[in-house]
Amino acid sequence: MPPPSDQAAPLDVLMVSTSYPSTLTDWRGLFIRHLSDALARRDDLALQLWAPPGESHPAVRAAATPDESAWLAALMQKGGIAHLLRNSAPRGAAHALRLLQFLRRTYARSRQVDVYHINWLQNALPLPANGRPALITVLGTDMQLLKLPLMAPLLRRTMRGRRVAICPNAEWMVPALNDKFGDLATVRFVPFGIDPGWFAIRRPLVPATPARWLTVTRLTRGKLGPLFDWCEPHFRDGARELHLFGPMQEQIALPAWVHYHGPAAPAQLMNDWFPTARGLITLSQHAEGRPQVMLEAMAAGLPIIASRLAAHENIVFHRKTGWLCDTPADVATALDTLEPADANRQAGETARDWVAREIGTWDDCATRYMTLYRTLLQETRA
Repeated sequence: MPPPSDQAAPLDVLMVSTSYPSTLTDWRGLFIRHLSDALARRDDLALQLWAPPGESHPAVRAAATPDESAWLAALMQKGGIAHLLRNSAPRGAAHALRLLQFLRRTYARSRQVDVYHINWLQNALPLPANGRPALITVLGTDMQLLKLPLMAPLLRRTMRGRRVAICPNAEWMVPALNDKFGDLATVRFVPFGIDPGWFAIRRPLVPATPARWLTVTRLTRGKLGPLFDWCEPHFRDGARELHLFGPMQEQIALPAWVHYHGPAAPAQLMNDWFPTARGLITLSQHAEGRPQVMLEAMAAGLPIIASRLAAHENIVFHRKTGWLCDTPADVATALDTLEPADANRQAGETARDWVAREIGTWDDCATRYMTLYRTLLQETRA
């Protein structure tokens, strides 16, 4: 009997992430859970996952030791590396050094994997010089990281001598990444996927009730942007309702007219709130990558009112799937235009069709990554 071909052999992939939800009701790092589950459902891949502890697909093999797992869980409780660095540079730096030590140990005991799949650029820094290919997923916070002194040169040193694919989850990051790493790595935009449950949502749009608009975000000044100032004239009389969901990560005073609910599990949004909402509002000024909640809202058929950021311009198509805002007057026009039922339904269905065609599900996303794993491995062996 001939040996199995390379195409048929399951790939051994080590995925690294410093964020992972404890359960499917945990909002933190949920995209990593969806991605790892989708990869684990494939029979042409064997997945090891180095991440904080949490429920997972039965085919996922845990790669973290007990002490690493406990440290990662504590890091999640503290808000993660980026949050620690923003709030206390010395404390953040100490945690970053410890993280690199743990990762160096992890990579050393996983030298025989076929491909490293690394989430966030800084996690690639301790890769050993063993020629194994690496796929690095890049999010919006990584672009801020690249502004740190020596970060880009250190990453370039890690990339030399191996095949590397750098995969931002939004198109706007591609030119900057090509400028820094295009001579050493392939830079390829790879969109994440969407849980099929969001596509199944249908909205009755009951006209006799106050129009509900939703904002789902971490509560920081950057994430909220001018939301309260620009929306207050249109919501304070109660004719419309703004419902705000997300963890309070900075001390922020909330106006009385805002309905704040704290963090919400995806099932709550999917079953209780998205079906009754007129749309999603985000006026973030944060360094966004490609906000997952916006894609999920579009899959649910919700129009989006958004600040004009590069991260928003590639998914909110002005006057078609939502409204891009530069001024307070833009928010007023957007609400008046998108709130009537016919216009609301048309914008929502256009948004749903676009994400179904261009983004798809997490299984579609896993297929995109699998194609890149195979390409990296073939180029390494050539």
